[in-house]
Amino acid sequence: MPSILVIDDDPDNFDVIETLLSEQNYLLHYAASGQQAIASLNLFQPDVILLDVMMPGMDGIEVCRQIKAMPQWQPVPIIMVTALTAKEDLARCLNTGAEDFISKPVNAVELRARVHSMLRIKQQYDKIQNLAHIQANSIQVLEKTLNQLRGNLAATLPHELNTPLHGIIGSLNLLMADLENMDMGEIRELVSWADESARRLEKLTQKLLIYLEVELATQQKPISKPQSTKFSIVAIAPPLQSLARSLNRSHNLIFAIAEANVSISAEYLATILYELVDNALKFSQPGTEIKITSEVAPGMLNIYVHDWGRGMTAEQTSQIGAFIQFERKTYEQQGLGMGLNLVKKIVEGCGGEFSISSVYKQETTVNISLPISG
Repeated sequence: MPSILVIDDDPDNFDVIETLLSEQNYLLHYAASGQQAIASLNLFQPDVILLDVMMPGMDGIEVCRQIKAMPQWQPVPIIMVTALTAKEDLARCLNTGAEDFISKPVNAVELRARVHSMLRIKQQYDKIQNLAHIQANSIQVLEKTLNQLRGNLAATLPHELNTPLHGIIGSLNLLMADLENMDMGEIRELVSWADESARRLEKLTQKLLIYLEVELATQQKPISKPQSTKFSIVAIAPPLQSLARSLNRSHNLIFAIAEANVSISAEYLATILYELVDNALKFSQPGTEIKITSEVAPGMLNIYVHDWGRGMTAEQTSQIGAFIQFERKTYEQQGLGMGLNLVKKIVEGCGGEFSISSVYKQETTVNISLPISG
């Protein structure tokens, strides 16, 4: 549960924030002064700090400066809560290290949005830090995958990173250059482009982080996420239908699901299904069916994803690996070509099995078997 620290000399303001965030799944803490807050950081372990600027004694700007001077707390986003409106005052807040600010009186929708945004930043930082702490066998992993990182990766990664970055930067440049002369429709369109590009970049970053996490973990031992996750139509269908809908193929997905609890984390299960269905959508024609089925076997849940698409040769299926895309130049598809290898590593790391049967230029079925929990 995310921990939110509210620093304000007026307890009534804390009551207001507590009310505005009451429906969120947050653990709220309160400190009546900067000194008390700093002394209690280790106790509260905040993920986000809401800091009032105008406080007697040590004001919020000084509190922010002192917190950001401590290395262990530098990554924690600070949102300054202020009645100040002058640009110079707001600039002082940001210059001390604050990530954001919100004006009084606090608006409920704005507060929830800003807290949610800062929590996402903190969560991404924590993921990166966790990966940085995994040191054992990292050199061996890099040596093993060096050849895979050459060739296709050198050609595709810059493109996959630069395309969304250019979309974001280009949209913002157009906004800044001619904002005064744009109508609301034009502004919304540019913001939509920037948002789409940012989401594409976020997905790419998350995929790379998950791949590195799995790669490093499986060099030492099976993936250590011994969770039980419900595999059911209610759990898996909505995100996959949303993915298909974004490509105008919502009617192409067919489900025939036998339910079971499987020994894999919800995050890894979602990654597996997303990559398999994304591949099926990418490499099959609109209007053709993509069928996701499952059946319970002794101790295992067998999951199949079938498409009537391009298929693969026997040689291609034997060469599945990170950052390898077959016939990329012919079909000009997006991506790094790491999806199937990522799925294979997650499944095998969780004690499952992975296999592919395919008829070239006709059909493909990916079969994964996951241990049933309990």
